[in-house]
Amino acid sequence: MASSAVRLDLDGNPIPAITICMIGAGGFIGSHLCEKLMSETQHKVLAVDVYNDKIKHLLEPDSLPWNGRIQFHRINIKNDSRLEGLVKMADLTINLAAICTPADYNTRPLDTIYSNFIDALPVVKYCSENNKRLIHFSTCEVYGKTIGSYLPKDSPLRKDPAYYILKEDESPCIFGSIEKQRWSYACAKQLIERLIYAEGAENDLEFTIVRPFNWIGPRMDFIPGIDGPSEGVPRVLACFSNNLLRREPLKLVDGGESQRTFIYIKDAIEAVMLMIENPARANGHIFNVGNPNNEVTVRQLAEMMTKVYSKVSGEPSIDSPTVDVSSKEFYGEGYDDSDKRIPDMTIINRQLGWNPKTSLWDLLESTLTYQHRTYAEAVKQAIAKPLAT
Repeated sequence: MASSAVRLDLDGNPIPAITICMIGAGGFIGSHLCEKLMSETQHKVLAVDVYNDKIKHLLEPDSLPWNGRIQFHRINIKNDSRLEGLVKMADLTINLAAICTPADYNTRPLDTIYSNFIDALPVVKYCSENNKRLIHFSTCEVYGKTIGSYLPKDSPLRKDPAYYILKEDESPCIFGSIEKQRWSYACAKQLIERLIYAEGAENDLEFTIVRPFNWIGPRMDFIPGIDGPSEGVPRVLACFSNNLLRREPLKLVDGGESQRTFIYIKDAIEAVMLMIENPARANGHIFNVGNPNNEVTVRQLAEMMTKVYSKVSGEPSIDSPTVDVSSKEFYGEGYDDSDKRIPDMTIINRQLGWNPKTSLWDLLESTLTYQHRTYAEAVKQAIAKPLAT
């Protein structure tokens, strides 16, 4: 339950209760952020989404201690005039809405571009015209490929952090050729960032841009055939979770050599809360939000997840836990990828004093415990049905 005690910002000032219009509140990040806002603050949330499955526990029953502080509005932001009214009612708008699944980038490039750029335009416009603050969720994919990826493979400079650490205010954004439609997502996200930045420069829009680096935790994505389409391809953690639940080999795209960092959703939400409640420190900034200490190759991630799932499920791992597949076979034509995505944390540490805490093993244990508890029985039943038929 939210405390009634006066809460202070980083500069020692009382934090006033505000109204937040949260677009995409029913998704993975939105559900965790809504939980935090309801349980620990007095802020109100106008929760905008087309689905509310992941926040139903916050909306019902009426006896909940935060009853009246969260309202769900079933709106598709593509063409709904009600959205501007909600932005006007709020002090802050947070835009989480996006198509952000790599499997869609080169199979649904038009939807990807429209969702991440065209559909975001009215949100930026409404905030700018009505003098409302905006926190916009972008992606670490705007960095594209690292400078180091263009060096010879045996170059010692590949190990120099200057060639692969990604800095908000310095690193270039390097994408593949136009025919590699995998970059449709990154390009759309970069262009909306540039528009927001321009609105700030020319029209005094108060904004903060968030670049998430692989946020992981319960309720992320879906399990194909259970709470998502059977042919769907979610992001890596849910893909691997699905394989583990079905006792299938984990598919390593192009050998799983790409390097990534992973951060626990609860750590990341702490960073977002600091942005919400410290506007003087957050406005006008772009923030990397990730955990550079949790860096692994995708192959190493698969090996860790296999061990952790065996521990939480009590089941031994299968004899051949991984299998290599090509990116063309897994994602289709037009796929491309970045070699590393390691965030520099200087700006967020300086402005908000934030650092992530949770180790990769601990976040995997928490997440896979949830996945096993939530999905294991349903997956067993789904596997048994065709056999029974």
